[in-house]
Amino acid sequence: MSYHFVPFQALRRQPTIVVDSTATGAALVLAHWRAAPTPVALRDDTSAGSVLRALRHPAFTELAARAVTANHFDVDGFVGVWSLLHPEAALRHEALLRRTALLGDFRELDWQDDRADQALQLVCWLNAKEKELFYPPFGAPVLRRREDEASAEKFAWFLPRFEALLLDPESGRAAWKPEYERVRQAVAGMQSSATQIRRHPAIGLVVIRTPEPLPYYALFGHTAGDDIVLSIYAGQRYELEYKYTTWIDLESRPTLPRLPLAALAAQLNAQEKSSHRWTFDGITDTGPLLRLAGKTLRKTERYADPDHRPIYASSIDPDAVEQAVVAFLQQGYARIQSRRYWTWAEIRAAGAE
Repeated sequence: MSYHFVPFQALRRQPTIVVDSTATGAALVLAHWRAAPTPVALRDDTSAGSVLRALRHPAFTELAARAVTANHFDVDGFVGVWSLLHPEAALRHEALLRRTALLGDFRELDWQDDRADQALQLVCWLNAKEKELFYPPFGAPVLRRREDEASAEKFAWFLPRFEALLLDPESGRAAWKPEYERVRQAVAGMQSSATQIRRHPAIGLVVIRTPEPLPYYALFGHTAGDDIVLSIYAGQRYELEYKYTTWIDLESRPTLPRLPLAALAAQLNAQEKSSHRWTFDGITDTGPLLRLAGKTLRKTERYADPDHRPIYASSIDPDAVEQAVVAFLQQGYARIQSRRYWTWAEIRAAGAE
């Protein structure tokens, strides 16, 4: 098998496999996006995981398509595309690639796993070189460019260079070290007595009380199985976030649908005495946030780590915020059963009820 990458705009010029995206006319879609037409046998939590399943599936070798594309660049999509172009190497390193894709998309990783460190190094290298040479995630519109067009330049640069890092992470140490060390320091803080974690499994909520905002790779590192995170920081600073696990079709377990956060924001605003107001993102955002707002955050800022954006002090004490969030979710989910493969129409209907 020999595959080659093509820009997304070239999709219809030849039979093409689409990774971590959807497109009319694709020969095959390997994506975890909600309602993506990924074959049932190839569904996985990450799009890269679907690619790796495909590489082991006997029917996949009969597919005529040899072109591969994606409509955006991120860790999961890149790992999936690279794996198709380097199938033998991908299968040799399958466990590490799966963990890398999962860390990149869900920000989750078991730090007791012996592959966690290398997965973090690979992700930090991809992040650092992407920002140094191109633009940050969701940054194409700021440059007045389309992501599906501009991202092709990222693939062209990273695809021939990634295997060297996979085989010898030390060769990219200068690039990955700064973010890696920041995350590892934050992981140590998450594992210390200064951090308290309380889970509410019936509503998919985890409450994390820790002194300062942290990088996502540390903050979400131990949230596997949870879909909503309430972060409570010192000084009565808060953020509530629906994880990306509720934007995609998660294969490994059922999930609850996202609820619109307008009513919760209104309840908190009725109690808020500071100069800031509680605001929220819509349910179709990749990671909706409920938080006290100053200036409106751009998508690049909302996607960036919590320790890289302002988080304002509230007049409401932490226990009251936690109680309000728990009660809101318990009431909202009282008559809803978790399951797989929600459509956006079903999610909106569940929220309306």
